[in-house]
Amino acid sequence: MRTTVVFSLVIVFTILSTCVASPAQIGMPINMGPPPLPVYDQPPCPAPGYLWTPGYWAYDYNAGQYYWVPGTWVMAPQPGFLWTPPYWGWNGVGFVFFGGWWGPHIGFYGGVPYGYGYPGTGFYGGRWQGNQYYYNSSVTNITNVTNITNTYNTTVNNTNVNRVSYNGGNGGQTARPTPEEEAAGREQHIGPVAAQTEHQQAARANPQMRASENHGKPPIAATSRPGEFKEGVEAAKEAGAPYKPEPNSGAAANERPQNNVPRPPGASANEQAENNVPRPPAHASDLQPHERPPAPNTGDPDLYRKYQQQQDKLYTQMQQEHEKLQQKQEQEHQRLQQQNASDAERQQMEQRHQQQTQQMEQRHTQQIQRLQQRQAPRPPR
Repeated sequence: MRTTVVFSLVIVFTILSTCVASPAQIGMPINMGPPPLPVYDQPPCPAPGYLWTPGYWAYDYNAGQYYWVPGTWVMAPQPGFLWTPPYWGWNGVGFVFFGGWWGPHIGFYGGVPYGYGYPGTGFYGGRWQGNQYYYNSSVTNITNVTNITNTYNTTVNNTNVNRVSYNGGNGGQTARPTPEEEAAGREQHIGPVAAQTEHQQAARANPQMRASENHGKPPIAATSRPGEFKEGVEAAKEAGAPYKPEPNSGAAANERPQNNVPRPPGASANEQAENNVPRPPAHASDLQPHERPPAPNTGDPDLYRKYQQQQDKLYTQMQQEHEKLQQKQEQEHQRLQQQNASDAERQQMEQRHQQQTQQMEQRHTQQIQRLQQRQAPRPPR
């Protein structure tokens, strides 16, 4: 048994070291992969400068199920940056989530064929020329926007017609990161902007987005703008494949208590999920990465670079601490599971994890606030 656990952990760290295209947002591994990608139309680009971010399946650990985050148009955080989508990948134990990011080049996104310029590797939906973004009209819906004149037309040959939404595992995509994608992952990049984070939170709060409700065919598959779920939306035309219900026996549902409180003996995950009282995060995997604002632009290029370097150092340090605590907590979960620990031992572990997580989050928030105060423009004397 010990050999099996060590081997599984080696697989986890191997994938994390090879899939360097993005920091892994590692939660408890999920036994069942996400549903196939639904079939939907891309809404028209709302205005010049917006970039397409494909829809994807996220996982709600409290509810114990996948939910759809609609594709949407988003303003890039800065000229020259492109969006590398998130993806799910098999780590030898279960499926884990690798978050998307903005950077000067496209990294690895699991070989998942998101469409509309994302065939599984690379991006062909548009390109930057200086500070202007040009749209590839062959794969981008700009037909209804008369004020977009920065266009070109390059045909994209995408022979991969499967709609599998994860990499590895049984039936998953078989792509591996290329040297160019690995190099892109080592470049300076930032996580989702605030509009994307709010967009995901809105999807999570909408019961219609849950796979158990829409059976892989979400009524809101794509939106014209992030967070706008009423106007300019596109419903899925069909599910990517016949829907298979998720078993309520995933690692997150069985081995971790729902709603971030210790599960009483005999209480089921569904009974705990009915408790909708907001609670503080209990595990590092419950935390979303901190939004990273752009460095203050003082008009001094040297000072701007200095501020940018300070932010890079802090956010890299926080990400490393986050991942280290996630891995530690997950190893403790697996160890207690293998030892058939008692309910009392599990509750003690959960309380310890909650305290660790809250202390880390409080420390990171204070570090961000101190950095912002140091970089804030000083009023003239």
